Amino acid sequence: MSIIEKLERNERLNYEEALELYDLDLFVLGKYANKLREEKHGKKSYFNINRHINPTNICKDVCQFCAYSASRKNPKPYTLKHEEIMEVVKNSSLNGIKEVHIVSAHNPQTGLEWYLEIFKKIKTAYPNIHVKALTAAEIHFLSEEYNKSYEEIIDLMVEYGVDSMPGGGAEIFDEKVRKRICGGKVTSQQWLDIHELWHKRGKKSNATMLFGHIETREHRIDHMLRLRDLQDRSGGFNAFIPLVYQKENNFLKVKNFLTGQEILKTMAISRILLDNIPHIKAYWVTSTVKLALVAQEFGANDLDGTIEKESIQSAAGAASANGLPIGSFVDLIKNSGFIPVERDSIYNELKVW
Repeated sequence: MSIIEKLERNERLNYEEALELYDLDLFVLGKYANKLREEKHGKKSYFNINRHINPTNICKDVCQFCAYSASRKNPKPYTLKHEEIMEVVKNSSLNGIKEVHIVSAHNPQTGLEWYLEIFKKIKTAYPNIHVKALTAAEIHFLSEEYNKSYEEIIDLMVEYGVDSMPGGGAEIFDEKVRKRICGGKVTSQQWLDIHELWHKRGKKSNATMLFGHIETREHRIDHMLRLRDLQDRSGGFNAFIPLVYQKENNFLKVKNFLTGQEILKTMAISRILLDNIPHIKAYWVTSTVKLALVAQEFGANDLDGTIEKESIQSAAGAASANGLPIGSFVDLIKNSGFIPVERDSIYNELKVW
């Protein structure tokens, strides 16, 4: 059976068939991805009103693609005090945020309590704000640094008020590539194990893939299929987020950057392959706003959110440092022919704009 016949019949693809998808015409891929998107979500494009907080950039790991952590490429180390973080949350709450998204570096100087207590303080002061925090990479770091099992760290997260996990730290699952770009950090299997443990607690998380650096198409397909396998078992992923590698201020020295076509093909393929993950997010921070809007026609049904401030991707050249005002966000979605739907962090619909 040809790949087109399998797409017509909505049949699940294996590794070899998935790789064939990259050889299809972009608009053929877009047609099938959009068909699946519309079957699941119609013309709705989701977003939330959220605030990203990156509390520290001091990191024991040296990932070659990272421009955020304090290093010779970014010689300005900082760690926010809890009072500073709470002031940010207070100001953002006045703007109607529904979520704080807390991701930072692996800082051995702060102490486990520093991480946990800020979640508790936010949850106590703002019980209606969803706390999305600690990537699997951070959980692995805390586990090693404080001699606790993944289960113990996860139970503490739940106890101190973390509602869901972000998808960061996945990068690319192929271990040879990981050794080059983020050696010493959480392994691919550890990342998957941590998310599976989180899902077993009845909690939701996201999954990411960093692409456009030194990985191949084969590595991307392998990455997506490993996520699909875990989702078959656990059902805990809300969304898949293909993150476009940002090229400035890091050590990878990538010369050939992705074309817009390759990014859109990867978005479309993720929608086709990940039949069991409900949402595909075109994270405008890494893909640019314009390409994220186009990605709505290629399988993406979520654009993340207003974010207000963002430090990690913008350090590497993304135009995301100050977020997007909600009026602009809504207008951009409407003008691209889609229906803006404000959601909460686990995709309950709050308002159709």
